[in-house]
Amino acid sequence: MAHSGVGKERTFVVHEHHARRLHYDLRLEKDGVLKSWAVPKGIPLEKGSKRLAIQVDDHPLEYAGFEGTIPEGEYGAGTVRIWDSGTYEAISWEGGKIEVIFHGKLLSGRYALVRFSRAGEGQWLIFKTG
Repeated sequence: MAHSGVGKERTFVVHEHHARRLHYDLRLEKDGVLKSWAVPKGIPLEKGSKRLAIQVDDHPLEYAGFEGTIPEGEYGAGTVRIWDSGTYEAISWEGGKIEVIFHGKLLSGRYALVRFSRAGEGQWLIFKTG
């Protein structure tokens, strides 16, 4: 039996977030929310490059289209713009490993997110696999 959400086209967005430090927020639609990771050095575009991705709180689906400024004093204060967006297809989504195919303007192809538990709670690695 297929895992829920596998094989369906879903929305993804990558926000470029100028907060205390510039980082990128990867958001994948799943189960009615945007599953989210902060990626300090950006999503790798070439095979062989691995980047740390820190899982953060889920965001509402409506947030996928957000661009603007989060006021000082609020969580995530700073400027947010959409770096890339499109659809993705989940190949697998189980526990500590997520495999997807991105269909975006900048992100395309097969990627994996793998839990990196040695680095601590909520720590993942993201890399392009094909």
